[in-house]
Amino acid sequence: MKSRIVLFIVSLIVWSALSWAVDWQHLVIGVLVSVLVAAAAGDLFVRRPHLLRHPARYFYFLFAYLPLLLWEIVRANLDVAMRVLNPALPIRPGIVKIRSKLRSETGLTFLANSITLTPGTMTVDVDAESGTLYIHWIAVRSTDPEEATKAIAGRFEPLLLKIFEEDVVE
Repeated sequence: MKSRIVLFIVSLIVWSALSWAVDWQHLVIGVLVSVLVAAAAGDLFVRRPHLLRHPARYFYFLFAYLPLLLWEIVRANLDVAMRVLNPALPIRPGIVKIRSKLRSETGLTFLANSITLTPGTMTVDVDAESGTLYIHWIAVRSTDPEEATKAIAGRFEPLLLKIFEEDVVE
């Protein structure tokens, strides 16, 4: 029930921010849509709502993770563009295995999506139980899981641990 309440509140805030109208009609529609969303997907959204009580998690997400993600996307776009423009096409594609310290489904999903959003890498499979991700990499530098983890997920993982894992920010 708590996760449905959290989803309702988040949905209503997002609706209000996107509609940007402060009249009773928009508010009523927002409440109705938020109730429907919470009823349909409440148990899928937040499995551990108590983690949302820590303001430090929001700080890390907004002021550390998002800027890092945007920077890595720009950097990777430039890298892929240089590979495309280079007549020798310096690519060495392959699938590598990385091991993450993240154990929550949300944390692993954010890591997998961060890797996929960064051009040149794409998450192919995730084993949530062991925290293992299989990544297609345009320029494999190492097939050693430790080195591949450091190269691919090393920038995102420490921040995602602070945001999504229980024992880091309690």
